[in-house]
Amino acid sequence: MKLPLTVDLKSPLPIYAQLERAIRQAVVAGILKLGDQLPTVRQLAVDLSINANTVAKVYASLERDGLLETRRGVGTFIVRIQPAPSRRDRLKRLEEFVAKTLSEAQREGFTLEELIEYFKSIQRR
Repeated sequence: MKLPLTVDLKSPLPIYAQLERAIRQAVVAGILKLGDQLPTVRQLAVDLSINANTVAKVYASLERDGLLETRRGVGTFIVRIQPAPSRRDRLKRLEEFVAKTLSEAQREGFTLEELIEYFKSIQRR
């Protein structure tokens, strides 16, 4: 199964954390459903151009959390659906996103005013 998962190699967030978040979000969004089989560790690593050990680490973590189950010789499956994140969790994620965006923009030499004007211009489209 080819999943619409991505990782940003330039992000300060570790790749394993990005991938774990992406899989969890795919479950919450309904892209991955109860019983769906995930790609093999090797296949997902190739698809994302990342190390297979990173994918294995994420699968193991999600399995410990009860979201995934690996059946030897068969594959890895979604075994539990998580509810949508709470408002508090969403605000925390938004805070992290904004902090990361502002930090990266500052590193690139953009001002807050430039960011705001750009966001407004996109919204007007």
